Amino acid sequence: MRKPLIAGNWKMFKTTAEAKDFAAEFKKIYVSSDIQVAVCAPFTQLEALKEAFQDTDIQVGAQNLHFAEEGAFTGEISAAMLKEIGVDCCIIGHSERRQLFGETDEMVNKKLHQAFASGIRPILCVGESLEQRDGGQAFDLVRSQMKAGMQGLHADQAAALIVAYEPVWAIGTGRTAEPEQADEMCGFIRQVVEDLYGEEAADKVLILYGGSVKPSNASELLNMGDIDGALVGGASLVPEDFIQIVNF
Repeated sequence: MRKPLIAGNWKMFKTTAEAKDFAAEFKKIYVSSDIQVAVCAPFTQLEALKEAFQDTDIQVGAQNLHFAEEGAFTGEISAAMLKEIGVDCCIIGHSERRQLFGETDEMVNKKLHQAFASGIRPILCVGESLEQRDGGQAFDLVRSQMKAGMQGLHADQAAALIVAYEPVWAIGTGRTAEPEQADEMCGFIRQVVEDLYGEEAADKVLILYGGSVKPSNASELLNMGDIDGALVGGASLVPEDFIQIVNF
């Protein structure tokens, strides 16, 4: 049985003081359950969140890492730096990184390998634009992102991977894929993993949906058969909203 995961992606929001306030409020209303919970925050907040959540099972994740172990990469963060402070997981290949900062499938692949090598569980983001969806290219695009991103991974790494399907047209727009649309693509992603790595890996890989997930639509989305959780943006910034999604 796959253990569902609700991961918050704070993007470029909150100061460290605000992150500490969030953690204090969220711990008051959070009860450990069969649902995994992670908060993926800006680099400056990660150590404070690890300390704040140390007496809970709440995971702390980064939003990016560099694929090199070290080097002359001004402004970048290595996997070793994240691992040193106990980071559990890391978002890799988010559409905003791809679109705004030029990340390619090749870079995403290198980052996945570096995360696994460092003991950090990667969350691989894939998803199509509205033009690609309307043009009938969504499935081909997502298959291509999956195959390129996972190139060279072992079957056990594929099984441990978290994949987040985020249709670009539903990120921060208020638009959400219909539950059937989201489940169809998540099922397709699982089939891609099976085609590449076999049924056992496909049965274990966690596939999340992301894209304007909020308390009002979380239950319908998260009760679909191939959706194992959610990557939550804006709603993860407010403890009362995030806990409603966690308790879907």
